[in-house]
Amino acid sequence: MSFTVTYYCPHCETLIELERDEYLADKTVTPYPLEGWEYATPDDAYENADGVKLVCGESDAPSVTFRPKGWIPGDGSDDGDEDTEGPEESGGDGRIGCGRTFYLSYVKYADGEELDPRRRSEFVDIAGDGRTGPRGPAGPPGPGGF
Repeated sequence: MSFTVTYYCPHCETLIELERDEYLADKTVTPYPLEGWEYATPDDAYENADGVKLVCGESDAPSVTFRPKGWIPGDGSDDGDEDTEGPEESGGDGRIGCGRTFYLSYVKYADGEELDPRRRSEFVDIAGDGRTGPRGPAGPPGPGGF
C-alpha cells in the first residue's frame, strides 16, 4: 500500500509530495547525501534504494508533485497544474522550486541495528611524545618545590 508524504526543500522550502510505500521509514531530508547511502531518482525504483535524490521543481515522475512555499491543501488555490504559480512565489519565471538537489534518506539497518549516518569522532595525536597532560613551566621551581 502506498500513500503521499510531504517534505520541504531544505534550500527554499518548496513543498514536495512523494508517493511511496508505507513500510519505508524516513530518516532525514538534507541538502547533501549521507555517506554510505545509495540514492535513486523518482523515475527509478527508489523504494529499493536507501533514499531518493530530488531536484527541487524538476521531475516528470508521476509519484512527485511540487507545491509553492506556503501552499495549504484545500485553500482553493490548487488548479491541478503543479508547474504554474504566481510571479510572487517564483520570482516571475512561472516555475516552482529552486532547481537545487536535495536528498530524502530512509532509515537503514545493518545486522538488525539502525545505522547512524553521522561520522564517529576521530581523535588526533598532536604531541606524539606520549604525554597526556600539559607540560609544566620551564625554570627553577618555586618555594617548597612547586
